[in-house]
Amino acid sequence: MKICILGDTHFGVRNDAKHFHEFYEKFYSTVFFPYLEEHDIKIVIQLGDLFDRRKYINFLSLAESRRYFFDELKKRGIHLHALVGNHDIFWRHSLEVNSPELLLKDYDNITLWSKHGTLELEDMNIDMIPWICQENEKEIREFVSKSLSSHCLGHFELLGYQLWPGMPSHEGYSDDFLGNYDQVYSGHYHMKSSQGNVMYLGTPYELFWNDYKDQKGFGIFDTETKELEFINNPYRIFYKIKYDDSKLSMEHLKNINYSQYEKAYIKIVVLHKANPHVFDALVDNLYKVNPIDINIVEDFSEASNNNFEIVDQAEDTLTILSNYIDAQALQVEPEKLKTVMKELYLEALSTEHIE
Repeated sequence: MKICILGDTHFGVRNDAKHFHEFYEKFYSTVFFPYLEEHDIKIVIQLGDLFDRRKYINFLSLAESRRYFFDELKKRGIHLHALVGNHDIFWRHSLEVNSPELLLKDYDNITLWSKHGTLELEDMNIDMIPWICQENEKEIREFVSKSLSSHCLGHFELLGYQLWPGMPSHEGYSDDFLGNYDQVYSGHYHMKSSQGNVMYLGTPYELFWNDYKDQKGFGIFDTETKELEFINNPYRIFYKIKYDDSKLSMEHLKNINYSQYEKAYIKIVVLHKANPHVFDALVDNLYKVNPIDINIVEDFSEASNNNFEIVDQAEDTLTILSNYIDAQALQVEPEKLKTVMKELYLEALSTEHIE
C-alpha cells in the first residue's frame, strides 16, 4: 500500500492573501491530485498546521481551502488523517480548542488527531503524535516509550534541526525520546531536512523568502518496502534576478521568459548598472506580467560579481539579522536573541496583505 504524507499546509498564510490561494490551487489541481489519482492513492496523512492562524479563520481562506483541497479529497474518495499542529490550537498549553475539529467536522472522510494514538493500516502500524504541549507531554512520552510501532508521524519541535538553510533550531526537545523508531516523519519546520532517524518533509510549497530554492513537495510512503519517495513541486512564487548590464543588452531582454514571473515575488539584485535604459526596460517588462511585488536591491558594490552565493545569502533578511547579532558584543545569549528575532520577523510577514 502507498500513502501520501503531506507537510504543513498553512491555509490562510500571509494574512489570507488571495494570490497564495491561487498559488496553492495550482499545485493541488495540477500536481498533487493528478499524482494521487494516477497512482490510486486513497490515504493522505497531513503533518499538522492545516491552517495558518491560531486565533481565528478568515472566511475566504476557509471557503477557498474547502473548495480546492478538502472538497477534492471528499470527491475523490481520499481519506485524510491530519495531526493537530501548533498553528491549529488556540491555547499554547492545550490542544482542546483547535481549528480543524471546529471547522471540518462535516467531512466524514477526515480523521483528526488531537490526541496521540496508533494508525492501523493493512500491513503496518504508525504512531500519530500531534503537537506536544504542557497538557500532553507526559502522556506522549510514556506512550512513545512503550510503543511497538516502527514508524511515527508527528509535529515535533526538535533541537538542532534546520529552521532554514544554515540556521538550526536552538529550542525544542532532544530527539532522544524518538530513538526507538526506525523512522520518524515530522511537520513543523518548513525546510526539508533529515538527521538520524528523523525527516522533516517541509512545506509543500514556498511561503516566505526563506523558502527560496528549497525543495518543496510531498512524500509517498510504501508500507511494504518502508521507503519514501519525494515528489517535487515544480512551482515557485519567489524569484531572484541578478542584474549585470555589462553582460546584458536590450536584445537579451527579448529572450527572457517573463511569463514565469506572473503573480510572483521578484528581487532584482543589481550587481552592475551602467545603462539605465536597459534596467528600466527590464523592470517595465516585469511589471507587464503582473507580479505581486518587485524589490530592487542595489547595495552590493563590494560583492564579487562571481560570488552569487554570497549575494543570495546577504539579501535574505533572517541571515542579515543573524550575522548582525553574531557581530555584536551582547549581554544576552545570541542564539536566544536570534530565535526572538525570527519569531518577530515571521509574525511581521504573516500580517502582510497585498491585493
